Amino acid sequence: MKTTLEELLVFRTVVDTGSITAAAEQLRQTVSGISRALRRLEDKLDTTLLTRTTRRLTLTDEGHAFLAHARNILTAVDEAEDQLLSRRLQPAGRLRVNAAAPFILHVMAPLVAEFRQRYPQIDLELNTDDLVIDLLEEDTDVAVRIGPLRVSTLRAKALGGSALKVLASPAYLKSHGRPRSVADLRKHVLLGFSQRESLNHWPLAGDHGDRLHITPTMKASSGETLRWLALRGEGIVCLSDFMTLEDRRRGDLVQVLPKHTVQVLQPIHAVYYRSAQVSLRIACFLDFMDEQLGQTAWNVR
Repeated sequence: MKTTLEELLVFRTVVDTGSITAAAEQLRQTVSGISRALRRLEDKLDTTLLTRTTRRLTLTDEGHAFLAHARNILTAVDEAEDQLLSRRLQPAGRLRVNAAAPFILHVMAPLVAEFRQRYPQIDLELNTDDLVIDLLEEDTDVAVRIGPLRVSTLRAKALGGSALKVLASPAYLKSHGRPRSVADLRKHVLLGFSQRESLNHWPLAGDHGDRLHITPTMKASSGETLRWLALRGEGIVCLSDFMTLEDRRRGDLVQVLPKHTVQVLQPIHAVYYRSAQVSLRIACFLDFMDEQLGQTAWNVR
C-alpha cells in the first residue's frame, strides 16, 4: 500500500509543531487520528520515524531522511495547486480552435490581437477545417460551426447568425447584364459548392415556393475560392454576410435580386466537450466571441 499525502502532511506537522497534540490542533483532527496516521505510515515504510517519550518526540535517522522527501513532495503539491489556482484566476495554456477557413480569415483573425491583449497567457492555435471533425481525435478544444448542428454529445453555445445573399461583381454585371428575375439566372454563370449540396440552395424563391436549388456552372469546395472567383467577375455567387461585408461596403460585390431574396440565416455555434467543468480559457474564449460577434454589423440574433 502506498503512502498518502495525508500521512505525509501529518508526519511533517507533528515534526514542525513538536507534538501529536499540537499537530492535531493545527490540522483540526483528533489526537487519536494523528497517532493512527503516524502508525500507518511507519507500518507501510516498515521503519520507525519517530521515537516517543512522555516528554518529547525525536526523529530517527530514517525519520530525518524521509522528512526531507516528505517536505519536497508536499511543497511540489502546494506549488501545483497554486499554479492551477492561478490559471483559474488568469486563464493560461494552449487553446486549440477549429473553424472553416473563411470564418477564421474574415472573423477570427481580425480579433486575435484583442484576444491576446486580454489573455496574454493563453496560447491560441487556429486550425481550419470545412468539415465536421471529432474534437477528441483532432485534439481540439472548441470548434466554430456555420449552419445547422447535427445531434451531438457536445455542448454548443449560439453565437448568432449570418444571412445569405446572392452577389456578383459590377464588372460581371456590366458584361453579362443584371438578372431581373429568378428565371434569368439560367442565362448566367453560377458559382456553387462541390461539397455539401445543401449549400447550393440559394435564398431565392423557387418554382414551387421553396428555396431555389441551383446547378453550378463552376464548382469549388471552399467558399473563399468562390468569393475570389466572384470578385474577379467569373459569375454569380451565394455567400454568407460574415465573409462579404467588406466587399459589399467597398462596392466590389453587389447584391443580385434583392427584392426576390428571402432571409435565410446560417446559425453560428461554438461546440465543445460536454463536461461538468469547462476550463477557464475555454469559457473566456466563448464569452469573448459572444461579445465581439454581438458588435458586428452582419450578425443577426
